[in-house]
Amino acid sequence: MTDARECVCCPGMNTFNVAQAAEFVGRSVKTLQRWDRNGTLVSKRMKTNRRYYTERQLQGFMGVKKAEVCDRKRIAYLRVSSQAQRPDLKNQRRVIEEFCLAKGMENVEYVQEIKGGLNFKRPEFGRLMDAIERGEVESLVIAHKDRLCRFGFEWFERHCAKHDCKLVILNTEKVSPEQEMVQDLMTIVHCFSSRLYGLRNYRKALKKALRDKR
Repeated sequence: MTDARECVCCPGMNTFNVAQAAEFVGRSVKTLQRWDRNGTLVSKRMKTNRRYYTERQLQGFMGVKKAEVCDRKRIAYLRVSSQAQRPDLKNQRRVIEEFCLAKGMENVEYVQEIKGGLNFKRPEFGRLMDAIERGEVESLVIAHKDRLCRFGFEWFERHCAKHDCKLVILNTEKVSPEQEMVQDLMTIVHCFSSRLYGLRNYRKALKKALRDKR
């Protein structure tokens, strides 16, 4: 850790910039910035408007907030697209449990869902994203990135990083059935076919309206 400086206003008291304070409390700079915004741990300001923290402030925070800071969830998210694939949920859980045991990850909460990867209105998925945004999730474990979503994974990866949630991807292809990918592709084709059908109906209605006006 970079040496802290003595506070000019309070002789004998060390001060830390944001990066040093983040290292002191064992969290990321983004987390401290979020805490500053929501009032969890408010920084002090120099005359130049630069943020800083005092050693006494950080020590007090660690003492009072220790339980709160450490009380973040470890969640494993399991998903399949259909009831026919329900047995694969057990495979995902088994693989993740073996991984967590090997890594010494304890108290992991398992959340499972039977919904398509293209559906972003999944109830459990929505609650999980909300919890991550509130800073309640320390780490999220998934067997393969398509368990979280089929498309737009980079956005959700950024969402986790932004809210100090570690995203762990096992990348086990055996828990990502090929049949499910075929179903998702069929869903995409059906979606665009429906849109094209709707456009044809719209054109027919428009032509009819123009003929009626003549």
